[in-house]
Amino acid sequence: MQGFATHGTLSRRLLRVAAGSLLLRIMAGAAALVLLLSVTATSQVMTVTPEGVNGHYLEFHPTNIPLPATPLSERGRQELIRFLTAEQGFAMRPLPLASKGLTLHANGDMSPSGSDYMNELNEKGTSAKAGDRCVISDIKIKDDKIILQLNGGPDKKHKWLRHISIGTDPNYTTPVVQDSGQEPVGSRITLVFPHAVPEISGKTVEALLAPLLGFGVKSPVVAYTDTLPPILKQAILDHHVLVGMSTQMVIYAMGEPQQKVREREGQMPFEEWIYGESPQPIEFVRINGNRVIRVEVAEVGKPPVIRAENEMGDYWSTNTASNTNVRMVKMGDQDPTDAAKQNAPKAPPSLRLPGETLPTDDDKNHPTMQPVQFPKGADSGSGSEQPKQQTPPPASSPQGTPSGSTPPQQYAATSVQER
Repeated sequence: MQGFATHGTLSRRLLRVAAGSLLLRIMAGAAALVLLLSVTATSQVMTVTPEGVNGHYLEFHPTNIPLPATPLSERGRQELIRFLTAEQGFAMRPLPLASKGLTLHANGDMSPSGSDYMNELNEKGTSAKAGDRCVISDIKIKDDKIILQLNGGPDKKHKWLRHISIGTDPNYTTPVVQDSGQEPVGSRITLVFPHAVPEISGKTVEALLAPLLGFGVKSPVVAYTDTLPPILKQAILDHHVLVGMSTQMVIYAMGEPQQKVREREGQMPFEEWIYGESPQPIEFVRINGNRVIRVEVAEVGKPPVIRAENEMGDYWSTNTASNTNVRMVKMGDQDPTDAAKQNAPKAPPSLRLPGETLPTDDDKNHPTMQPVQFPKGADSGSGSEQPKQQTPPPASSPQGTPSGSTPPQQYAATSVQER
């Protein structure tokens, strides 16, 4: 029985070893297959570009509204809060999702502006795009400014209460605010006056906020087109698609398409938006990325009309954000030049500062490492070839030489003849 038990144990060990080696072979084969696929895959490039800010949104035109010199009274304060609370407006430019928000000086400039305004949108995010509806959820009037919270504001509610707990036992306490709440999606606008807030009405405040918010009864299409140049606004209101429009402009001009088809022309993928049905004219809008690159109108009994040239003029050329923060991500094969740059030899580590010298650098008793000097003609790329000395085969040991001793070496002189 002991022999059978030992034989069974040995068999189980052999089976375990065989199973382990088989598993290792499978894993090695899978790794080799993945490596082969990654090596043989065609090189692909993906461009990551953030959504830019249109150039005309960076321009700012201040208002010119006369303001009274009388400070705001308590009654005027209450009427102003009552008038502006829950008032709805439309964003005239993208509003950032930032804690500070935008600061608008009465009859003055906006802060931040220009590139700082664009960077704040890219870093903090967008709370409302141009033409989006905004609701004034809270209003505060201080010494010389009016602070408006739009769509709940950019800060979390109960910002400090969520860190406070109440309880008699330190290990079993209950936080004052137990839930984390929804993420803020609003924005903040601060209207600043030169001195104190004057005795103004709600209509005057809305007129001062006109560069940022547009108040009035408008449809979403009208609210969006009010933020665009006149030519582009008229094209959208006439339901006319121009080559160079964005997808948002096409939707405002024509609505959602009846059909979308994805195709590829060479290496360029595109999407075809189809509007209309036969026998009515059918419009094919070709979109690549987020831009219209071609418009084709087909009508029964008439040749198709194709437009592929830019019809937006220099509208997108003023978009300063289109050339910034662009990242190129390569998938698959790598560029050999980039790999050579990454594997280039680097200087050895040193404790010296850049350009620092020591007194012992020129001392012969303290030699330092210098670049290796190769002899002339050692470069394999040179066209000249140096003749090599031929070594004769070892001569046979003469008779009488002991087997344990080494015979003296003999050299034969050879001459090289020039051909």
